[in-house]
Amino acid sequence: MSEFFAGLETYLYVVSTGLFCPVMMGLVLLTFWMVFCLGAVLRDFTDRRRGKRAQQETYLRALGAEVALCQAEGDSHLDIRLERLLQEAELRLLKSLDRVSFAVRVGPALGLMGTLIPMGIALSSLAQGNMPKMAQSMVTAFTATVVGLACGVTAYLMSLVREKWVKEDMREMECATERRLREVVKAGESRVEVEDAFSQET
Repeated sequence: MSEFFAGLETYLYVVSTGLFCPVMMGLVLLTFWMVFCLGAVLRDFTDRRRGKRAQQETYLRALGAEVALCQAEGDSHLDIRLERLLQEAELRLLKSLDRVSFAVRVGPALGLMGTLIPMGIALSSLAQGNMPKMAQSMVTAFTATVVGLACGVTAYLMSLVREKWVKEDMREMECATERRLREVVKAGESRVEVEDAFSQET
């Protein structure tokens, strides 16, 4: 029985050490991804300071095109089509948060794995009397912890900022949709009144 458990321990140790390179590579890629996301957030911040709202502008163009298409087709279900257009745009905005939000959990998880795996290697080196390898593994372990936590904190802060922007965009898009729908309905009522008046005169 002791040999069986010893085999299980060896198997788990091999699996754990085999995950070392993928975990370290994941942390490296995550740091590059955080730099890319940080650049995107700074670009959006600069655009918003200048009064440019890319998401809102794109939605307004799509809204105008949808209204024009609906009027050309004579579709009476304009409110339903605009509601669907709004929901699709809001869903895209919410999905854009996933590019940053996943790092909030993945960063600390990779950091923890990058800590525990080298610590296991360090303990094994200590048992063999290989002090330099143990010291190197411990340095790697603590470095992985710092990198993972730093990525997680950075991603969390960026997600807070992006959530605020997404809520603002969604609110403006909802207001624009309601305003455009009322304009179309009012224009339709005015046209009906003119037609009724013209028919009464004739």
